[in-house]
Amino acid sequence: MQCTDFADFCIVAERGAQVMGWVSGYRPPTAPRDFFVWQVAVSAEARGRRLAGRMIEELLARPENAGVTHLTTTVTDDNHASWALFKGLARRWRTALEKIPRFERDAHFAGAHATEWQARIGPLPLGGASSEENG
Repeated sequence: MQCTDFADFCIVAERGAQVMGWVSGYRPPTAPRDFFVWQVAVSAEARGRRLAGRMIEELLARPENAGVTHLTTTVTDDNHASWALFKGLARRWRTALEKIPRFERDAHFAGAHATEWQARIGPLPLGGASSEENG
């Protein structure tokens, strides 16, 4: 479904025939100026090379994402790699990262899953969030 129905909002990074990374997302119908990052995956050998950030920037640069002003996602507190990615993007784009609870452990998961925090980054730089424009 992600790669067919949401193909405009997914990206795959390959080296030869090997998949090195994948990012999926969408623009929520109730918040069309947001791009919600649904999943991020990077192979062990590609980690530490800013691949996830570059894939997100490529997605945001697509014509389908014209008008996006904020990047959002949900992350548990213990997902240090994801927090590093999203904090790094906010720094790179010189914009704010807001962290608020979205799905709480007790209220939404009956204590069976950690709270999912919403990370909201923006406003995004005019003209996209590419590295060439934002150092």
